[in-house]
Amino acid sequence: MRVAVGYPGTPSTEVLETIGKHFKDDIKAQWSPNEKVAYEVALGASFAGARVLVTMKHVGLNVAADPFVNSSLVGAWGGLVVLSADDPNMYSSQNEQDNRYYAKFALVPLLEPSDPAEAKDLIKVAYEISEEFQTPVLFRTTTRINHTVGVVNLGNREEVPLKGYRPDIAGRVLLPVNARRRRKVVLERLKRLKEYSGSFPYNRVEYNDRSIGVISSGVAYTYAREVLPNASFLKLTMTFPLPEDLIREFASNVDRVVVVEELEPFLEEQIRAMGIEVIGKDYVPRDGELSPQRLKEALREVLSLPLQEYSYDIPPVAPRFPAMCSGCPHTPIFWILKKMRATVMGDIGCYTLGALPPLNTMESTVEMGSSIGTAIGMELALGSTYAQPEKRRRPIVSVIGDSTFFHSGLAGLLDAVHNNHRGTIIVLDNSTTAMTGHQDHPGVPYKLDGEVAHSVSIQDLVKAAGVKHVYTVDPYDLEKTEEVLRREVQRDELSVVVTNRPCVLKKEVKSHLPEFVGVQVNPDKCTFCKLCLQVGCPSIYAEDGKAKIDDLSCIGCGLCVEVCPYDAIEWLDPEAPNVKSFALREG
Repeated sequence: MRVAVGYPGTPSTEVLETIGKHFKDDIKAQWSPNEKVAYEVALGASFAGARVLVTMKHVGLNVAADPFVNSSLVGAWGGLVVLSADDPNMYSSQNEQDNRYYAKFALVPLLEPSDPAEAKDLIKVAYEISEEFQTPVLFRTTTRINHTVGVVNLGNREEVPLKGYRPDIAGRVLLPVNARRRRKVVLERLKRLKEYSGSFPYNRVEYNDRSIGVISSGVAYTYAREVLPNASFLKLTMTFPLPEDLIREFASNVDRVVVVEELEPFLEEQIRAMGIEVIGKDYVPRDGELSPQRLKEALREVLSLPLQEYSYDIPPVAPRFPAMCSGCPHTPIFWILKKMRATVMGDIGCYTLGALPPLNTMESTVEMGSSIGTAIGMELALGSTYAQPEKRRRPIVSVIGDSTFFHSGLAGLLDAVHNNHRGTIIVLDNSTTAMTGHQDHPGVPYKLDGEVAHSVSIQDLVKAAGVKHVYTVDPYDLEKTEEVLRREVQRDELSVVVTNRPCVLKKEVKSHLPEFVGVQVNPDKCTFCKLCLQVGCPSIYAEDGKAKIDDLSCIGCGLCVEVCPYDAIEWLDPEAPNVKSFALREG
């Protein structure tokens, strides 16, 4: 490939990061503000005749759905591969949608690797398919594939010449008259892809005990082989369009057909539509991630084959709530909003943890960029009662991170400005895309390859959009920040408050901290009122009826010092440098 682009999202993030780190001399790689833009960049690279990879997690393809579906009509000139990483069991996602249906919806070929070595081999094949049929190719992975380590034979890198730009107005300008013609081209292409799928070498039949024939794909195939080692298998790697003749032949040579797949009955529905009776989602779970153990338990009732027994000797682990990091600049904001009894419409990011105990502050997180729109909707439905003090209700605020704001928050802001909505928008600017591992975004001064980039000011952008009341606060200054927030929620106009402390895990922050810059609890003053424990800082704990501070993890943000009503938490050395004494972003 010549170009790689995407938006970070677990479990897809490491793909583009690896390309940017190890292949920056050969491949132009970059993060885009969101998946839609990333896909459009990829499409442009394909127009120019380059092989291009665009990466995103499964819900990211929802954001890129418009260009993705239309690119099926437009086609690909340079090879265009779309890596969509699904997240069964929702380890780091708000849903576990099955993106295989996107291939069927857009009528583009779908490839599913079952292990790292096959993933590496299939990428090359995906480009060959894309260029032969002039189509985007959906390359669907899952969390388990993306986070698995395996032996891979890299081979030699092949330099594929740049085709160069070739104008095609009739094919790329999707006016209705052109789109109608292109629709016929897509349907004709689908016929040829069906023929190709029938002889696709990675679709493989393995005959053993023919009393059971398993049809599977992706990592589910690996689990099925482990659970049913003696069964016959049809391993599908090109799962749309399906090789119907191969499936019929396999089904005719086994007594019973079992379809093993994670999540939705994507294969099962199509195979049943062919008139073939199968055992499938009546037994195999439709939710969560499969494993050999889950699959064994699911099939125990229906299959009479002897199943391998599993023994897992895993020591018990004490459960705990996920929490924001010690010294996280988001924590003070949620502490203040909790005191204010605010109704908080939230968004996707580390700060979503503000919904969990002990803060319990965020009340809605739907998808990227939803915080501003949902707050607008609540204001529309409830009406503004702020002009009548006797009818005042809980203030409604929206909280959104800096990367998420650039991703899809700007449109909500423009809605609020244009329609004269009131309300307070809090942008938690921690100078990075923290939740997925500190990737760049338009608001930071560096790119994926580490080179210097132009940094877009959120404050300037918001002012340019027409917001009159824009304020920058230091979240570690609890008193001043609370003063600003309490004032702004009473305002009968739109206001935006931007925080200005970077993520405490950024290397430029951690590397400047002394060994210990923190605080300690004076046991003579501590009444064990437990108020400091309600902050949710992982460095604060209880022992022997007193609050305690873990000196290994405390970074000296001072929030607990300001919160304690009895002055029982004290700076070890008030003059020593701490996280509050540097790294403040200018607003």
